[in-house]
Amino acid sequence: MSNAIITGASKGIGKEIAHQLAMNGYDVLLVARNSYELQMVKEELEKKYPVQVDYLVSDLIEQGAVDRIVDWVEAKQIDLRILVNNAGFGVVGQFDSYSFEENQKMMQVNMHSLVEMCQKFFPYLAGKGKAHVLNIASSSAYQAIPNMTLYAATKVFVLNFSRGLHHEWKSKGVIVTVVSPGATTTNFNDRANLPATARRAAEKVTMTPEAVAKLAVAGMLAGKVEVITGLVNKIGAFLAWVSPKSISEKIAKGIYE
Repeated sequence: MSNAIITGASKGIGKEIAHQLAMNGYDVLLVARNSYELQMVKEELEKKYPVQVDYLVSDLIEQGAVDRIVDWVEAKQIDLRILVNNAGFGVVGQFDSYSFEENQKMMQVNMHSLVEMCQKFFPYLAGKGKAHVLNIASSSAYQAIPNMTLYAATKVFVLNFSRGLHHEWKSKGVIVTVVSPGATTTNFNDRANLPATARRAAEKVTMTPEAVAKLAVAGMLAGKVEVITGLVNKIGAFLAWVSPKSISEKIAKGIYE
C-alpha cells in the first residue's frame, strides 16, 4: 500500500484530509500534538476504511521535531507517496502585542517546519514516477491583513514557496499543490482569539473541514498547482489582486480590530 503522512492531523482540515486519503486507498501516518485525539482518529479511520493507520505525537514548534518524524517514517520502510503539510496556527492582534518568542513559534510552525518537511522528505518521494506534496496556505495569502499581519505574511510565503516548488519538482515526479482555504469551522478562531466582528464575517462564508478537504485532495490528485476553496474565496482573491491595496487593507483592518 502507498502511504501518506499528514501533520496537524488530529482535527479540522488535517483530520478530514486523512479521511479523504484513506477513502482513496492510502495507508495514513498522522502527526499532531495530542495523543488522545490522534488515537481517536486512528480508530475512526481503521473502522471505516480497509487501511492501516499509525500516529506520532510531535509538536513542530520544537527543534528537532522534523528529524524525529523522518526517523519514524524511515524506520517503517514504507512506500511514501504523499506529504501533507497542514499544521499551522495564527493569532489576531497588533504585531507588537506579542513577544518575539510568540511570533517566532508561529513562523516556526507555519513556514520553517513546512520547508524542512519538504526538504527532508523529498528523497522519500522522488524517483517513484508520481508523488505529491500538499501544502496548506490560506485565503489571507492574497493580501496584507492588519492585526493578522504576521500570520498572513507566513501564508504568502507558503503560497509562493509552493508555486515555485511545483515547477522545480514536477519534472522529478513530485507534484506540489497549495490549497488556500477561507473561513472553516475548526478551532482556528478560538486559538487565534478572533474578534467578534471577524467571527460574524466568517460565519457568512464558512466552509466545513470536510468540504475543504475534498477540494484539496481532488486538486492534489489532479496535479493542480493551486486550489482556492469556495467561490467566495476565489472572488475575494481576485478582488484583492485588482483592487487598490489601501482599500482592501483598510477593510481587513476594520474586520480584525
